[in-house]
Amino acid sequence: MSHTPHELAEDFPESVERLRALKASSAHFAKLCDEYHEVNRQIHRMETSVEPVGEAVEAGMRRKRMMLKDEIYAGLKAASRETEPAHGKSDD
Repeated sequence: MSHTPHELAEDFPESVERLRALKASSAHFAKLCDEYHEVNRQIHRMETSVEPVGEAVEAGMRRKRMMLKDEIYAGLKAASRETEPAHGKSDD
């Protein structure tokens, strides 16, 4: 099978471990990632004419992929904030 572009590990290479951890700890996050992968694969099949569709259908799927990626990014950012050490006054 050919390479499918826009895989999450490629789009968020600095967050691969966080992606894995969130998918394991959050059913909602795992569902978002699964849905993203399915939509992404459908778009790839459309782009390579394996499953040709009209332009409007393909554009709608691209919008859906973008919305899912935005949600995944927001989840990654929130998890990043939760694991970062607090910056502020020291107890010295």
